[in-house]
Amino acid sequence: MLVAALSLSCDAGDRTTGKANRSRQSSYRRLICLLSSSSVAGSSFPVAICSKRSMSWNSRLPGYGTDTDYMPFLYLKDLNHYFGQVGMNNSWKQRELVFLLLYAAIFYIVIIHYSLQLSHDNHNKLYGLRPGLISNQLNDASDAQWRNFRSNLSILTFVFGLFTLIANTTRAFFDLKSDGMSIVWLLISLAYLSYLHGAFIFFILAITSTNFILVKIFGRSKYFPFILWVFNLSFLLCNRVYEGYSFASFGDSWAYLDKFKGTFRWHICFNFVVLRMISFGYDYHWSAQNTFVDQEIKFMSVDNRSTSDTASRALREKHATECYRQERSVGNDKFSYTIYLCYLLYVPLYIAGPIISFNAFASQLDTPQKNYTLKQVTWYGIRWILSLLLMEIMTHFFYYNAFAISGIWKQLSPMEVFIIGYGVLNFMWLKFFLIWRYFRFWALVSGIEVPENMPRCINNCYNLESFWKNWHASFNKWLVRYMYIPLGGSGRKLLNVWVVFTFVAIWHDLEWKLLSWAWLTCIFFIPEMIVKSAATSFKADNVFKEFIFRELSAVAGAITITCLMVANLVGFVIGPSGISWLKSVFLQAEGLPTLFGLLVTFYVGTKLMFHVSDTKQRTHQS
Repeated sequence: MLVAALSLSCDAGDRTTGKANRSRQSSYRRLICLLSSSSVAGSSFPVAICSKRSMSWNSRLPGYGTDTDYMPFLYLKDLNHYFGQVGMNNSWKQRELVFLLLYAAIFYIVIIHYSLQLSHDNHNKLYGLRPGLISNQLNDASDAQWRNFRSNLSILTFVFGLFTLIANTTRAFFDLKSDGMSIVWLLISLAYLSYLHGAFIFFILAITSTNFILVKIFGRSKYFPFILWVFNLSFLLCNRVYEGYSFASFGDSWAYLDKFKGTFRWHICFNFVVLRMISFGYDYHWSAQNTFVDQEIKFMSVDNRSTSDTASRALREKHATECYRQERSVGNDKFSYTIYLCYLLYVPLYIAGPIISFNAFASQLDTPQKNYTLKQVTWYGIRWILSLLLMEIMTHFFYYNAFAISGIWKQLSPMEVFIIGYGVLNFMWLKFFLIWRYFRFWALVSGIEVPENMPRCINNCYNLESFWKNWHASFNKWLVRYMYIPLGGSGRKLLNVWVVFTFVAIWHDLEWKLLSWAWLTCIFFIPEMIVKSAATSFKADNVFKEFIFRELSAVAGAITITCLMVANLVGFVIGPSGISWLKSVFLQAEGLPTLFGLLVTFYVGTKLMFHVSDTKQRTHQS
């Protein structure tokens, strides 16, 4: 009835004055906004009209012009036709969601059943199983990284709690700022590293001090980035080749120090120190030129203009503002030797990160983070404990990683190989999720906010770009800031991804399987970038086109997830020699049904991710 009255009002509009006509246009906008909050909530049409004042108010209506000086007549049948399309679309999505959820439930029931059966039937053949905390259950302790972290968790918690209490009490009692807090944390860090590395802390201090001198001497030169990268890459490689060096190489009189190795190999942790040394060097270099912030904001604004989605653009603009706040240059007095060493050796982040830029760290030494309240930090810790319980259940009942390192998966059927591969990737995600969030929690307690490394679940990523933005996200931010943008950013994207991923592989370790993983990822990146470029020019201006675009995107997502599984299994499980074995398993008559089934499953998973994304977008708009 309201729409009919509006139609009659518009029909008489050309007999009224311009002022009255503009009044009706305003009334119509208000009505559309009302409709958008009621019967058609969730559709993009009314929200776009209400939020884009600079556009024609009716420019998003299919079949209507974009002249802002004249409001075309809208008739009841036209509106009914449009809203009928929207209603049918929403109704179809609701029915589709029910089917997708049902399929997902069946899928996980099958996965859990087969995983339990495989683990039970083959536990006598697997390596790395130990008596567990749950009675009559073995625990999968085959992953060395998780085993070391889990076995030392209690002592780590005690030590970190003590260190944080000392630092926070000292800050509050003496009202310390960056200079004072850097000395406090540096003394704590040196004591901690002496326990971890023993006498080999000498190599850490020697290399980091040399880097500091190079930064101070050449930091204002235009050739400085080249000097910085050569120095740090040289030690990154040499540390691995010589496995951390030995004192005996300096003479027999120093050989006795090799006995004091501590409890942890120093050159493993030093990979993170290299990233921080490069960060300090670049931030010092940019502070003298005031170039980076403007460059990054420009990069963000260009990226925003290429984004058609209003909600996504708003989030990007928010990120750009936050990036400016956190990464803006600090004063020259912050680039001191004590703050530099404190940044490199800061206890909560020393072993595994997350990674934070020097500017962001130094600014928070002055003023502790205030984005997280005490209640939020406490809840963050409680959620971590619940996630740890989930990991305990996984390692006691599903021996995914033990299958991977024992080689038993070569004797399994294609369906069982898929289940083990899928399980291994979920185990890896949960392992890193727990390790990184644990150290981030202690950083938050001590007043330093660092990026979240795993902001999104591995099962909620359907393209390579979003996957790498949400897997070790702080490293991704570091790569963008200190490699990708200096290399030319999106203007040389096809070339830059090869350079970046090759560095990532070398940074992890000197192994051919990691290089294979990096180059496979780059190969899979190329078609995704081409498809994304083509998709930006495609306009889904009606329901049918939107349906086709959504279906093609889901198919592309299924293929991408499959490629991600292959790349990560090659890089971290089977190695490059396993590619031919994968082909023999899945491209034979016995494996083709499984391959088709997993593609269908990933297609369904991608469609579910679309629904999750739609829900988040509607929540953001409301």
